[in-house]
Amino acid sequence: MKRIVIVCEGPTEQEFVRDVLQPYFLPKEIYIQSPLIKKSGGGIVPWNILKAQITSHLKEGESFVTTFIDYYGIPDRFNYPQWQNSKAIVDKSKRMDFLEQAMMDGFDDNLKKRFIPYIQLHEFEGLLFNNLVSFESTFESNEFNNKTDLEKILNNFPNPELINEHPDTAPSKRLMKLIKGYNKIVYGAILAENIGMHNLLQKSPRFNEWINKLENI
Repeated sequence: MKRIVIVCEGPTEQEFVRDVLQPYFLPKEIYIQSPLIKKSGGGIVPWNILKAQITSHLKEGESFVTTFIDYYGIPDRFNYPQWQNSKAIVDKSKRMDFLEQAMMDGFDDNLKKRFIPYIQLHEFEGLLFNNLVSFESTFESNEFNNKTDLEKILNNFPNPELINEHPDTAPSKRLMKLIKGYNKIVYGAILAENIGMHNLLQKSPRFNEWINKLENI
């Protein structure tokens, strides 16, 4: 049985890992652990703090370690490797690749071979804008504030990872406006379960690439 430690930014990502990713990987003989970022109890932290936790997990044994953090909301002052240089890369997917490589390069060779950095573009909730049927099977009709707006978002973003990072239109903010009483920790994993891994992988290429890497360790 192989073991992967997925360091989760917050409880929403942690619930998704426990409820969706663990059942997906277990039949593949891969055991998943999903600790939160320790210093914050959930929430992004400066790179030196996150790096120390990753290093600790890598030194625990032969487990592989990855991250599940949102690009959205990381401030400049947190000093992630090559952060300022990355801003010159217009293509956001390539920017994430650049940042992930920079994170990996900060580790010694004997450790980085078991480190698979992953930054979600732009935030986890983007994955949930997958298809209307999954929303309808998760929420009652009277729980939608505006189903027309939801349909427009789904149609405008065939790749839901590209839903933008503006504070007012980030995926999590959109969900709170679209669904009455939307609680990201409670409903995120439920909606993802109803979407299913097949659909999540099919519509979100960077997420799909990450899962493929983890499957092939």
